[in-house]
Amino acid sequence: MTVRDDHTLAAELATTAGEKLAALRAERGFGDPSALRKEGDIASHLFLTEALARLRPDDSVLSEEATREERLDPRRLRAERVWIVDPLDGTREFAEEGRADWAVHVALWERGALTAGAVALPAQGRTLSTVEPPVLPAPRAGARPRIAVSRTRPPEFVRNLADLVGADLVPIGSAGAKISAVLTGEVEAYVHAGGQYEWDSAAPVAVALAAGAHASRIDGAALTYNQGDPSLPDILVSLPGLAPTLLAGIRDLHR
Repeated sequence: MTVRDDHTLAAELATTAGEKLAALRAERGFGDPSALRKEGDIASHLFLTEALARLRPDDSVLSEEATREERLDPRRLRAERVWIVDPLDGTREFAEEGRADWAVHVALWERGALTAGAVALPAQGRTLSTVEPPVLPAPRAGARPRIAVSRTRPPEFVRNLADLVGADLVPIGSAGAKISAVLTGEVEAYVHAGGQYEWDSAAPVAVALAAGAHASRIDGAALTYNQGDPSLPDILVSLPGLAPTLLAGIRDLHR
């Protein structure tokens, strides 16, 4: 087993799970969004966890769709390698016809750090991964920065931050789609403080860090994974040159 193998496996699993979800979406249609969301979550979870159990039997797995008992299994906290997966990031968008801002996340945490990851964006026809990290876009000279925010519940403090630093807000669906948008040049930053979990960000953060982007808590502290409590309430991902301005603005707003 090589590090390269882990990068490739993350990308292949995320991509295949995404293809299965896209096929399910096309087959079932959008007449019953609740049923579509539930079936998608379960089908993708089973595919990913069964594949990892077969291909990486000695590793632990933390999945959004795991039972509470599985999430609290103490063996995960003692493990040296843990796959952190979100089988369907952006279930709301997945069940809305025409929306492409949903994703599949597969990340590997190893001995305290994220070492591999992939974000499949099936409806966009692409997967971003640590196999070949994306090249960060060049800053747009003289243009107002764009900050990705939740479609349905953008934090009030992010609106205030945008006013303070002269930025525009861009609503995007899933967390993976938002962070991917930073890496592909659709926005320059993603700021969130409304509560998340490790599986919401592990894979896109792995790719962002491999690409050279900034990724941290909103106070600048490091993002930590494979914790007993998987909640991770806030996050900042941005192009590296913009991070100091955003962190300073957040500090000013919290004084």
